[in-house]
Amino acid sequence: MPKIETLYSKEVIQKRVLEVAGEINKDYGTGKELTVVGVLKGAFMFMSDLVKHLEMPVRCDFLRVVSYDHDVSTGNVRMEFDLTQPVHDQDVLLVEDIVDTGRTLRYLLEHIHAKKPRSLKVASLLYKDVGHVRELVNYVGFDVPNKYVIGYGLDSEGLYRSLPYVGVYKK
Repeated sequence: MPKIETLYSKEVIQKRVLEVAGEINKDYGTGKELTVVGVLKGAFMFMSDLVKHLEMPVRCDFLRVVSYDHDVSTGNVRMEFDLTQPVHDQDVLLVEDIVDTGRTLRYLLEHIHAKKPRSLKVASLLYKDVGHVRELVNYVGFDVPNKYVIGYGLDSEGLYRSLPYVGVYKK
């Protein structure tokens, strides 16, 4: 296994997930239902931990898009798996693992907006300021440097998703 430098430990991540959930609870209150949509595969760990701390009734759904090939962005976004439940007239929270260029996020926002939700907000575990799209993300766990990050759902060639922390390869 390559040497990996920890950026955010398991404990730091869990503390921040609790804080992000608190922000979401404050914004939505306990009376509204919320449909939480995770972007597979990377967001599954963040979404799982996040919904455990939400205080309103929650529906969970997933979709899957592809924009990388062998750890390199293709520049194109392709839908592989769409929502299985309608989101028309519902409050929707889209959960991402990382937002960087914003290409995938813009695609997903357009796709979900076409389904006419009542509201649509975005939570991302990580934000990398290379696409200057911060205004599209309502809840951010951490700002990360412009490095390829792995762990806590994020992979490299399909590996390292199971790491309980977020890290980068150490040279």
